[in-house]
Amino acid sequence: MSEPCFDVAHLGHVELFTNKFDESLDFFVNVYGLTESGRDENSVYLRAWDDYEFHSLKLTKSDTTGVGHIGYRASSEAALQRRVKVIEEMGCGIGWVDGDMGHGRAYRFTDPDGHVFELYYDTVKYQAPESEKPALKNIAQRYHGRGAAVRRIDHLNLLATSVETIRDFMQQALGSRVTEQIMLDSGELAGCWFTVNNKTYDIAYTKDATGTPGRFHHVTYALDQREDVLRAADIFLENNVFIETGPHKHAVQGTFFLYVYEPAGNRVEVCNAGARLILQPDWETVTWTETDRKKGQAWGLKTISSFHTHGTPPVPDAAE
Repeated sequence: MSEPCFDVAHLGHVELFTNKFDESLDFFVNVYGLTESGRDENSVYLRAWDDYEFHSLKLTKSDTTGVGHIGYRASSEAALQRRVKVIEEMGCGIGWVDGDMGHGRAYRFTDPDGHVFELYYDTVKYQAPESEKPALKNIAQRYHGRGAAVRRIDHLNLLATSVETIRDFMQQALGSRVTEQIMLDSGELAGCWFTVNNKTYDIAYTKDATGTPGRFHHVTYALDQREDVLRAADIFLENNVFIETGPHKHAVQGTFFLYVYEPAGNRVEVCNAGARLILQPDWETVTWTETDRKKGQAWGLKTISSFHTHGTPPVPDAAE
């Protein structure tokens, strides 16, 4: 893109597949702290207390795990039509769908790795019942304090067989900007962090160590401060949730993080990203080298090996 493009407003929702539906739902509601806003035959629609839309996580019954689709909201109906025109010209479109409980019609397409995306504009805004109405008009739901009580959806990470191909695709299809990236000594991209607005990132792609297309790495919800992440660690401990790594601080993007596995094995993160925003219109991509990454995370913690190998759905015989 020759200049920032804001046809796409923000990451709206992620659909996760689970083969342990009841256990996963209990985790997301009672431990993670999401609120159920609706359900249909196969899915439950969930949201964090300051998400303004009907849902930000669609949890769907399945015989597998991983990501079903990723939804982005366009900035307007005209912006939606502009993006659809570009995506159709790229040849990766699937077509229009009627939407679901959370939004109106949406245009679906696939990235080069086979992940399914959708763009929509018409949305359902969450209307809190009396028991959840906040004292202030400028938030969607009162703070409930249940479980980790995550505030809002922040970002997700997908795995890709070729990050270079994804980089070019995301810039063209969504108008995304690359804020940070990891470049190996071989010249291969190992990871890219993208934004469609002024957040530092709303989606990241990293290299799939197994070479398998279409897999999921993690979804992340934000908390207000680092202390909330530490509190979440205690809550996960008390509820026998597997903690993979953290709390700690990433060097890339500077996010304070904690990674766990929900009962079906999908990786989930809670984070505090601080106040980092990309206000600079001519932002130059920050490139981290292989040498940089060997230093570990911000405070020297070496990245746990499973962070590079674990994804969903699992790959048979792959090293975890």
